[in-house]
Amino acid sequence: MDSDQTLYGGHWLQRQMDILLVFALYYIRFSTWKGQRMYLEDLLVTEAWRRKGIGTLLMDALIEEAKEKKFSGIAWQVLDWNESAIKFYEKYKPSFDPEWVNVAINF
Repeated sequence: MDSDQTLYGGHWLQRQMDILLVFALYYIRFSTWKGQRMYLEDLLVTEAWRRKGIGTLLMDALIEEAKEKKFSGIAWQVLDWNESAIKFYEKYKPSFDPEWVNVAINF
């Protein structure tokens, strides 16, 4: 996979003939209690490329990168109705935290 990282985060892109196949965007998040963590802002596998193992390759690469950079873990959000994404993530045995509520101020 082609990758491009910056000091504060990075992204992974995989293209074939100028068509985006997969994409991941993350940044470094600092937690008072857990230290430096990777925050996975977005992970996309286009419809035509799902169920071919490419999402697993991407997630495994992100996990490896987080470990190499000595982050304390990876955090992300998933919508409760996105059952296919939840099923995909469950194989990594993450903790799903029902206590937190998303809060935002929009301008």
